[in-house]
Amino acid sequence: MLWAAVTVVGLGFLITLEIASRRYGERGPITDQAREVIFAPRSGTVLYAGMALMTVVLTWRQRFIALGAAVGIDVVFWLVRRAVGAEMMFGNGALWVTLACGVIAVTRRTGRERALLLKGVGLALLLVAGRKSGYTWLLITAKTRPMVLDQYVATADHALGNPSWLAGRIVAATGTAGAHVLEWVYIQLPVAAVAVALHQLRNVAVERRFPGHHLVRTFLVIGLLGPGVYMLFPVVGPVFAYGADGGHWAMANLWPDTPPPVGTLRPMPFNDVTPRNCMPSLHIAWATAIFIHALKGPWALRCAGAFWLIATLGATLGFGYHYGADIIAGVVFTLTIDMALRSLDRGWDRSAKRFVVYGAAAFTGLLASYRYLPTEMAAHPWVFGPLLVLVLASAVYGYARITRMSEQTAAPAHLPEQRHEPQPEPV
Repeated sequence: MLWAAVTVVGLGFLITLEIASRRYGERGPITDQAREVIFAPRSGTVLYAGMALMTVVLTWRQRFIALGAAVGIDVVFWLVRRAVGAEMMFGNGALWVTLACGVIAVTRRTGRERALLLKGVGLALLLVAGRKSGYTWLLITAKTRPMVLDQYVATADHALGNPSWLAGRIVAATGTAGAHVLEWVYIQLPVAAVAVALHQLRNVAVERRFPGHHLVRTFLVIGLLGPGVYMLFPVVGPVFAYGADGGHWAMANLWPDTPPPVGTLRPMPFNDVTPRNCMPSLHIAWATAIFIHALKGPWALRCAGAFWLIATLGATLGFGYHYGADIIAGVVFTLTIDMALRSLDRGWDRSAKRFVVYGAAAFTGLLASYRYLPTEMAAHPWVFGPLLVLVLASAVYGYARITRMSEQTAAPAHLPEQRHEPQPEPV
């Protein structure tokens, strides 16, 4: 019933986004995905990552067959596109294999095996549909929110020392090599998520069931709720509002050399092309989710999760896509969501309830302070700066403490072996 409800809600959500996209003369997520069955996909990496998620329900033999079929289909598409001079991109094979597994589940499987295979196909399609829905959401934010609140967030960022301006100068000093590494990490975030998810779901084929809580759930819920905050708090980012990328819409060409002065604040008009996708930083939110779920893996996975979080932080600030205030809000946003999803699986105890309420209140308070107290925050940085760091640290500490306690409670108790007393030999 839960999976059926999620399917119905997700389909309705996609249809709504499709209708909204059509109103602005653009293809929606459903049409865009349907085109990729034949035409060149926008991101072949995401399609193969989705197929990799789907294969967690398959045996190793079936996985090799699926991979070979996907590569073979892509080779055929590549030869045809080269012959006719069409746009070149891989990924159609992965989508074909994923859809074929869905057909096999409906026509050739029954009972629990059908449900398991359909769940795997659903995870793959949800990852791809989430990416498509994200593009549509960005379009909607640009079209429906003509005024942005960058002046407020940039002023509040004075309490943190304007980290985006500092990071921008550091990235510029590293040259093209550092920028290329950060850009690759920033773009390939879904690949890191799939790597962690594959580790978490590695036993699905043997146990024939999915674990109650895993990264994919947190990843998708962040992507579902985050754009709603974009609509409430539209912000384009310092590289657009205060940099050369904003063109004549920018307040001034100040980023990353000169922090913006504190003055009279008001919502500022901006073009209908640039997405209002800064508050909160969903890239940091997703990278945080990857990191906290990678902590349960082997040493190499934990190091990779930490690297991805640090590199994503450097990219979001160093490229001028986000303010420091966005980063704090994104981390609190993720920890609150992940704790709520953990509690849905393992039960709501008192500490989990209090943390979710605290996280929601802290996130709301952050947004309210950025909107209504930015001048005071800039005027008293030694007061509000530590307060912002304290909110972040308290959320991290509370999450770590509660998860550690729950894992210790869930762990089986190791009782000492019972001593066998000598018994008299029966006659």
